Amino acid sequence: MSTAGVFAVLPGDVDDAAAPSGGNVYDRRVCGGLVAAGLPVHEIAVPGAWPRPDGDARAALARSLAEVPDDAVVLLDGLVACGVPDVVVPQARRLRLAVLVHLPLGDEIGPEPGVAADLDARERATLQAAGAVVATSPWTANRLVGHHGLAGERVHVVSPGADRAPAASGTDGASRLLCVGAVTPTKGHDLLVEALVAVPEPPWHCEIVGPLGRDPAHAERLRRLIERLGLGDRVRLAGPLPPERLAVEYARADLVVLPSRSETYGMVVTEALARGIPVLATAVGGVPETLGQASDGGVPGILVSPEDPAAIAAGLRRWFGDPGLRRRLRLSALDRRDRLEPWQETARGMGAVLERLRGETR
Repeated sequence: MSTAGVFAVLPGDVDDAAAPSGGNVYDRRVCGGLVAAGLPVHEIAVPGAWPRPDGDARAALARSLAEVPDDAVVLLDGLVACGVPDVVVPQARRLRLAVLVHLPLGDEIGPEPGVAADLDARERATLQAAGAVVATSPWTANRLVGHHGLAGERVHVVSPGADRAPAASGTDGASRLLCVGAVTPTKGHDLLVEALVAVPEPPWHCEIVGPLGRDPAHAERLRRLIERLGLGDRVRLAGPLPPERLAVEYARADLVVLPSRSETYGMVVTEALARGIPVLATAVGGVPETLGQASDGGVPGILVSPEDPAAIAAGLRRWFGDPGLRRRLRLSALDRRDRLEPWQETARGMGAVLERLRGETR
């Protein structure tokens, strides 16, 4: 691998323990993996309310890119790059830009339609100017090609890896539910809570782990919903947890639940499978691909229709009501645990994309 190095432009909170995200984990693991493989990485962390930064953040990004040497390879997190084509696109004429898309900006649930459309148009301009676009799943790659009119050969899939962990012991094999993700409308926690109230028995407990500050108004609405439905003693908003405490929650979990309205890959799915934990998830975006199949064709989880509390409730009733199903799902999850790709493979894939970009004639 070339030793010329790569410049990585990352969100300013990439190492903020109070605001963990799948995107930040991916960025950090890929940068570390590239360095371990012999490719120097020069990190540029840019604070700001991305993808809609203020003037100071935009100016800081512009200064940082201007300081990068001509013809250098630059890997930009799409959260930073895609909302500011006026800053990024002019640099494409002198830098070799690769943009990593964790979640297309228009797929984030919450912004007003006009805001979402504007972000979508900005993302299109940025991606069309980039020398390479990196997606985290085949589903996302296909969506970017079709939606933004990108050349297929410029869009590359580099999926997240997973660290194989000790098999989770669980609690009683059924009743301990774990939901991991930032509390935003996109992640669908409100749909899960509405489903849980329709599944009063058997006794269960649901731990919701993830940052509460990304959309405080939504988090407060979720808190009020839990209380209004009388689930305060069974559903806990734990907030973000450090890795060692999150590992404890995974070890206690019998089932991981992912009720997302939109999802490109679903790193929570592989985090669960890496511990042999079955998953109940909405069949959105790349999640079915991520869940995959066991070597015998069995699926290590239950997929349900998105944005449908009744479908989530039906899936939970299947889980609670059928011990044989739980055993089969657990065996399939353990099988998938043994066949997950490590993070080293993710770094290898990203390195290949960047080396190809470096070698292209301009």
